[in-house]
Amino acid sequence: MNFFRFSKKNSKRKGSLITQTSNRHLVPPPVRKLPDLEHPSSWGFRDSYFFVNKLRNVRMAGDRYPISGLDLPYFLPWIEDTLNITLNTKEPLPRKASHPIPPSRANPELIASLEDALSKDRVFVQDEHRERRAHGHALEEMLSVRNLGFERIPDVVVEPKDVKEITLVIEIARNLKACLMPFGGGTNVSLALRCPEDENKPIISIDMKRMNKIHWVNRSNHTAKIEAGAIGRDIQAQLSALGFTLGHEPDSIEFSTLGGWIATRASGMKKNKYGNIEDIVLGIEAVSRHGPILRQDVFERESTGPELKDVFLGSEGALGIITSATVKIFPLPKKQIYGSIVFRNFNSALEFLYELAHSDDIPTSVRLVDNLQFQFGQALRPKPRRLASLTSKMKKFYLTKVLSYDLEEISACTLVYEGNKELCSRQRKKTLALAKRFGGISGGSENGKSGYSLTFNIAYIRDFALDYGVLGESFETSVPWSNLSKLCDNVKTLVFRKHKEKNLPGSPFISCRVTQLYKTGACVYFYFAFYAKDLEAPEMIFADIERDIRYEILRSGGSISHHHGVGKLRQRFLKESFPDELLSWRKDLKQAMDPEKLFGPGNLIS
Repeated sequence: MNFFRFSKKNSKRKGSLITQTSNRHLVPPPVRKLPDLEHPSSWGFRDSYFFVNKLRNVRMAGDRYPISGLDLPYFLPWIEDTLNITLNTKEPLPRKASHPIPPSRANPELIASLEDALSKDRVFVQDEHRERRAHGHALEEMLSVRNLGFERIPDVVVEPKDVKEITLVIEIARNLKACLMPFGGGTNVSLALRCPEDENKPIISIDMKRMNKIHWVNRSNHTAKIEAGAIGRDIQAQLSALGFTLGHEPDSIEFSTLGGWIATRASGMKKNKYGNIEDIVLGIEAVSRHGPILRQDVFERESTGPELKDVFLGSEGALGIITSATVKIFPLPKKQIYGSIVFRNFNSALEFLYELAHSDDIPTSVRLVDNLQFQFGQALRPKPRRLASLTSKMKKFYLTKVLSYDLEEISACTLVYEGNKELCSRQRKKTLALAKRFGGISGGSENGKSGYSLTFNIAYIRDFALDYGVLGESFETSVPWSNLSKLCDNVKTLVFRKHKEKNLPGSPFISCRVTQLYKTGACVYFYFAFYAKDLEAPEMIFADIERDIRYEILRSGGSISHHHGVGKLRQRFLKESFPDELLSWRKDLKQAMDPEKLFGPGNLIS
């Protein structure tokens, strides 16, 4: 029995082999319906989370990740030393058993109409369904989930299974004066899913999870048509079974969706080889207030003016509902090699990155961490066995005594090379030779692999820290090379100053990494945290410091966002970055496409 089937459409057309093959689409079977694996009120899978055992070692439950099930004895002491605090791990902060849930504003006529258009088993007004669709994973939202609750949440949740049903839902919303908020994987960190408290119309959450199919894969053209609700991990698995990859690998790939990547104009860890989402997407299909916008022919490039994808990329659900996209796919690389490079300090590593970004052979993924994040990664290692411990001591001796590296200054790069054997070998040789010019030495493939995989654990760690009163968040920016070092220094200086001014306990955590390289600049990712247990209104303190950080980023030459989007969290900064004429154009675009304000309430300047 074949795992994939050929569609018969056009398969009998005569002509060259290329012509015949290009019209034979491989159609993967539907994604298997599995139990709900994701946690409703924390990041990630239900069976994966960090906890402290009886020996006061941190451990990750489950078996999904390389560090799962291992004792991590260095992590807790490192947190306490870095934040200059002592954590009471015997008494994690309690979560409120329940908090008030705003009643649904969906009237019987609206609910009945939606049930007629879909079916009763795909229309939900229960509290747990509505609240989960009310938030992403920004810190403010996680605090609301844990204790504070929400002032406004969707009034009804629907799960359409095709374009026809989405069209019917939109028509119902127009006729009965409701509005629509699309929901993908719920991983958003810009408050784009937050329901405005002043929105008086009933809010319908359109959960896209049933629209998760890969319609077809074209081997000759290296293209695929994928529905917007398809989750990254499923796309990855289905394409891999056919010998292809999408190449788009954001930190949230296990849970985020294709539609979400498009709506936020996302970027992935392997963008050097495969491009950002705008480079991968060839065409978009969507449903607007006028109905479905479908196009059968999609080309690599056309000189025909603005395309639908140009409008919907970064639209954050405010112009219509993205239903599917035609995307580029790439043959699975024959070889994948991890690597790491250790530098004397962050600035010498930045000089290396600059030269690497302007070279002809850039590895698939290049990520540089500053010293604090380097220490963070080292603290998340298990206790080594005797031989490994001896080897580690020898490496430390070589770094500190022979090379005179200061462990409080070291910076490190993790790398991924993908392609055939010759390409990987050539890129690795060139990269290491270039690094040597800036004092960099190889840290080995195992360190590169563990550093890369650690990315998928960081959000879990944020939720673990919240259990003990540590508030933390990440935020990113794009910045020209000429401003990069200054921006990093300025943000760190600001955080320490604000922490002192507010007389907060312990010391702040502020670190950065460079995650995406361009000829003109790079993406910088910051991590910020402080100890907030027993503080009054800590969420307000955090929001105040975060606001100042974002202003400092703008003053230092950075952008509002590189790939997280704007949502409602960053809208206040738009006037700092864009001229009035451009902001007016965005309002005009919203007015032209959505004059009734049906879509994405509160997003995209509405």
